Order: sequence, then structure tokens, then C-alpha cells
Amino acid sequence: MNVDLLVHEAWPAYEQHAHDGWVLRYAGGVTKRANSVLPLGVPADLGAAVATAETFYGERGQRCAFSIGTSAPAGLDAELERRGYDLVDPTVVMTLARGRGPAAAPGRVVRVEERPWPGWLETWWSVDGRYGGGFEEAERICTGVPALYAAVEEDGVALAVGRGVPQDGTLGVYCMATRPEARRRGLARAVLRALLREGAAPSAYLVTTRANVAAQAVYRGEGFEITGGYHYRVR
Repeated sequence: MNVDLLVHEAWPAYEQHAHDGWVLRYAGGVTKRANSVLPLGVPADLGAAVATAETFYGERGQRCAFSIGTSAPAGLDAELERRGYDLVDPTVVMTLARGRGPAAAPGRVVRVEERPWPGWLETWWSVDGRYGGGFEEAERICTGVPALYAAVEEDGVALAVGRGVPQDGTLGVYCMATRPEARRRGLARAVLRALLREGAAPSAYLVTTRANVAAQAVYRGEGFEITGGYHYRVR
């Protein structure tokens, strides 16, 4: 399971440029996943490749960011550190192993659709919308590939949401978000279970920041284990 590629495909930037084995991604500055270099190969000239990336993001008014995972070439992280790039957002990859039994029942009514509806988008953006006025870009990223959208609703308000992306025998789980006033009620667990049931894949994965130990505890309770990680270098 190449998580670097899975994340890249499940969270697609609408502008992508290939350069010497790297993918330069841009999506209006909304999330580092869609606005960073994915370094999949060893460039002929590392310094020149970094300079090309810096020019690409500079022309778009963005800081230059690199996603450093298992696919990154040896020595790139150290070179970026030497150049003054900060290490930010260390992230863990959690996977649900093949051979698991059927996902547990959600335990409550969960709405699942093939497109995000306004209430779903509102809740996700209210919790995770740290990107200024990029709501439209975020919706464009979400709908860039086929996916499932789940939510627990009360009185017409989506209290907890999530997104599941079917990918070659696995399910990528994204956009897990719960409104602050609805936390500690098991709603995220219900959303996750609904996505796993509807996705019906033999395995699943998700990513979350290393600092978010509360979310990791929920995911461990559903059978996920930490199997890897990545971080960003930003300058």
C-alpha cells in the first residue's frame, strides 16, 4: 500500500505539473495535501528541482511545501532542512488490516450520499476550514474523485461528517470532523462505521496528525493501527 500515492489520488489538486519525477500540486492554498510537492523520484539535479518548485509556488503566492513520506528520495528531507525549511504537521498513517470481519453497525442513523450536500460541507468547513476563503476550492477537491459522504444529523444539522474514497481494494477515510458541541457522543465512530460498511473494501486507511491522540484512540477502537507516517517541509 503506497499511502503517498493513495493520498495524492484521493485528495486531488486541480492543478498538477510533473517535473523530473515530482508532482507540483496547487489548489488555491486549501490544505497542504493539495498544495505541496509530491517527490516520487530522484531528480537529475536536486537543487534545480527544488528551485523549480520554489518558483512554481512563488508565482502562485504560496509558500513552498514538500510532502515527505516513504516515496521521497533519500537525502531530500535533510537538504530541505539545510535550506531552512520547517518541519510541520507530522502525520500518522493508520490502516485496518485485510481479513477483518464486517464493519460494526453504526448504532445510530447515518446519512450516506455520493455527493456532499450543503450541510455536510458546512460542518466539515466549520471544523477544518483553516484556509481563509477557500470553501469553493475545498468542495472542488472533495468532488474531484468518486467518494461517499456520511453524516449524523439532528434537526437538519450535520453534527459529525466523514468522507470515504474507494481505491483499488481499499477505502481511504477523510474529512472526519465533529462539531465541538457534539463531541464525546460517539458520533465520529458511527460515521466511520457507516463509511466502512458502505465502502465494503477489504482494507481501509486514514491519516491524522500525530498530535491528535483523541482521534487516534477512536480509530484504534475500530481496529486501526499506526503503520507509517509523513510530514511536510515548508518555507
